Amino acid sequence: MRKQIFIFVGLVVALGTVAQKNENPGVSKNPFFDSYKTPYQVPPFDLIKPEHFIPALEEGIKQQLAEINLIITQKGVPDFNNTILPYDNSGELLSKASRVFSNLNGANTNPVMQKLAREISPKMTKHGDDISLNPELFKKIKSVYEHRVSLGLDADKLRVVEKIYNDFVRGGANLSASDQTKLRTLNEALSKLSLQFGENVLAETNKNFRLIVSNEKDLDGLPSDVIEAAVIQAKKDSTPGKWSFTLQKPSMLPFLQFAKNRALREKLYKGYFMRCDNGNSADNKEIIKKIVKLRDEKAKLMGYPNYASFVINENMAQTPANVDAFLNKLWIPALNRAKTECQEMQSIIDKEGGNFKLQSWDWWFYSEKLRKAKYDLDESEIKPYFSLENVQNGIFYVANKLYGITFEKRTDIPVYNPEVVSFVVKEANGSHIGVLYLDYHPRDGKRAGAWCTTYRSQKYRDGKKITPVVSMVMNFTRPAGNVPALFSFDEVTTLFHEFGHALHRLFQDQPYDRTAGDVPRDFVELPSQIMENWASEPTVLKGYAKHYITGKAIPDALISKLEKSRQFNQGFETVEYLAASILDIKYHTPATPVISDVNLFEKESLAKEGLIPEILPRYRSTYFSHIFSGGYSAGYYVYIWAAVLDADAFQAFKESGDLFNPALAAKFRELLTKSGSKDGMDIYNQFRGKAPDIQPLLQRRGLD
Repeated sequence: MRKQIFIFVGLVVALGTVAQKNENPGVSKNPFFDSYKTPYQVPPFDLIKPEHFIPALEEGIKQQLAEINLIITQKGVPDFNNTILPYDNSGELLSKASRVFSNLNGANTNPVMQKLAREISPKMTKHGDDISLNPELFKKIKSVYEHRVSLGLDADKLRVVEKIYNDFVRGGANLSASDQTKLRTLNEALSKLSLQFGENVLAETNKNFRLIVSNEKDLDGLPSDVIEAAVIQAKKDSTPGKWSFTLQKPSMLPFLQFAKNRALREKLYKGYFMRCDNGNSADNKEIIKKIVKLRDEKAKLMGYPNYASFVINENMAQTPANVDAFLNKLWIPALNRAKTECQEMQSIIDKEGGNFKLQSWDWWFYSEKLRKAKYDLDESEIKPYFSLENVQNGIFYVANKLYGITFEKRTDIPVYNPEVVSFVVKEANGSHIGVLYLDYHPRDGKRAGAWCTTYRSQKYRDGKKITPVVSMVMNFTRPAGNVPALFSFDEVTTLFHEFGHALHRLFQDQPYDRTAGDVPRDFVELPSQIMENWASEPTVLKGYAKHYITGKAIPDALISKLEKSRQFNQGFETVEYLAASILDIKYHTPATPVISDVNLFEKESLAKEGLIPEILPRYRSTYFSHIFSGGYSAGYYVYIWAAVLDADAFQAFKESGDLFNPALAAKFRELLTKSGSKDGMDIYNQFRGKAPDIQPLLQRRGLD
């Protein structure tokens, strides 16, 4: 049931967050039981300790069950005010503690937190089922739903009623008692398996592999800042005097791009793509088998032919068949483009006298050579213009130009790690919008990737708006010696991407928790992906891309090279993404729910689609956290689905002749503000005035 979603990987927990007072003297000093005495009532991270979580969560569960009981026992005909609204507002303390725990377990975990997660996860799963399978509560909600037309509800209230009713139906409320018992068992097992999957990926990424280089000659080709970062990492790894490379992308990708030692490139990349597939305690293959089987059982229990049908029914795509048809429109042109790229790189190998066939671990190295040959451009040439501070200024600059908002850095706001920086976000008139945390760099306790989450979502209580507390978590290049953190352009666009998610949460303004910011999964990436477009626009680059030493703006000649290379390697990038998306759908629409060999299933599934051996899916099965521990199961396709929307939406700004067109910016902000109030396509069409067109996306990627 949506109101009790609780995932231990840093994803948003869909509950409210207002402080509650507890009368239990044994936990009276627990910071969750008092109103936060911090600026803007952000979590007091300096006071919160691991031992505070379980008492707060257990008390939160107790309080919410009491709130549910009040709804059930109230007399009178169920209506919006005595049933739907109190349900929508319930669970404040539970949300308050669970958001903090979930987010910290994704961004700043440790063995103590992981042990707590294994204890807490089944408690939260059971609590969610206790509510969604409560027959008396469902009876009340169903009554309101069945009489909703005659109750004279406005559009917002009507949508909340329909959403909550649908949550209960999808949560199993209409199942028989015996089937509800089966569902509880499935949900508990899946929650434990997903948690273990994520813990294994974290260990394999951050702890279980290092490429230690002892011979300086093996560093040939690497930029100086990459070498310096490897020196720093070696000291952390207790191997001083050597160079250490990790599976975190800021360490791995530059090595794959520039290191001339092919054998070491192979070793590092194999370390990456063999994560959780090494037959050790962190191997995920058996977990995948169990997850796929249990999800299929759950879908059939709910009346769907497979798990993908159950998930996608809630999305804009509606059916797996529609997803397949959409992906196929892109697969063939992208694969053809990738084959051409492969041939071009093989030609370079042959001309250099290399007596070997291009392999997956060669792609980054030879694509970098190909980019240099085609566009006289390499990554090391542009990185000096993209220091952390400059790119951060860039996202703030774009937001200010579009929406007039400002960002004030604060040092008096508690943070959960010394590396985190905080900002207060304000309207042009100075009124408060929310608080934003930025957490840039990898560390042992942080899962890989980049994401945006909230410690408190926007809401209304007693007519008063409560502002959001938003956090962006990344794994970007660290400073090295005297050199500041210099971003690759991929990191630049990732920061703009996550910032788009943050703006969505900061601008959200809806009267009810259930529908505030709630959009289909294949719509949710529109706000993030559209922001990426501004990152590479020449006029925007001139404003923020400045050399970290000279302070001079990026020259026109370099911008021109960037523009000309915009479609470079798009065959590879699109194919590796689509391959992962196809693999996701195949796992969740299986001909048989029993998979005997995960690696064979992956290999055969992608071979049928014609994937060339030089390209691996962006995520192989054993570390595909998005779908096995992160909430994107049967939904990894959503990034490319939303890419159609973002390319089409940005085209509106381009067509207007003004990248910061104030009228369009106001309309797009309204889309973000009111998201959840209508169906996804209705919201989009209201902004664009027409249905989205796939052509701008094909043109942007050079696939038309």
